[in-house]
Amino acid sequence: MANLLQDIPAGDPLATPEKRAIIDRILEEGKSVPGAAMVVLNELQSQIGYISVPMQAYVAHKMRMPLAQVRGVVSFYSFFTTTPRGKHTAKFCLGTACYVGGAPALINKAQHELGIQVGQTTEDGQVTLEICRCIGACSQAPTVTVDKDIYGRVQANSLPQILGKYRTQAR
Repeated sequence: MANLLQDIPAGDPLATPEKRAIIDRILEEGKSVPGAAMVVLNELQSQIGYISVPMQAYVAHKMRMPLAQVRGVVSFYSFFTTTPRGKHTAKFCLGTACYVGGAPALINKAQHELGIQVGQTTEDGQVTLEICRCIGACSQAPTVTVDKDIYGRVQANSLPQILGKYRTQAR
């Protein structure tokens, strides 16, 4: 853990005084709350946007808990991310109805359109591409969500328009 705290990359939030102050404030405010680890990590994800590996080590050190425990929480819950996300997150449902309805082809089309793979963010920082299991809109399969917007019965020829809308606007 000591190496992780000594070798902090220049772009990491811990290396930026303003962001480190936010991290320290969140740790101070959340350390005595019941379920402190989850509360702190949730707030860090919300305020910083992701929880880097050095941040995980820092949280473990400051909260006096094993690094494995912090990593376990971050890796278990899908809403935590260890790398920066784009301003918009496009998620492709791979539940049974969506899968059968053509979601794999939509994912391929999105990867081609955006020039990235699932789990990556476009170079302009606008869109992160992800998959999810089921959003509960099976009657609308295949479905794609972008941020809080849900698109149903999506076809490959309409996908560029959907994604293009988010590549030109800020969140």
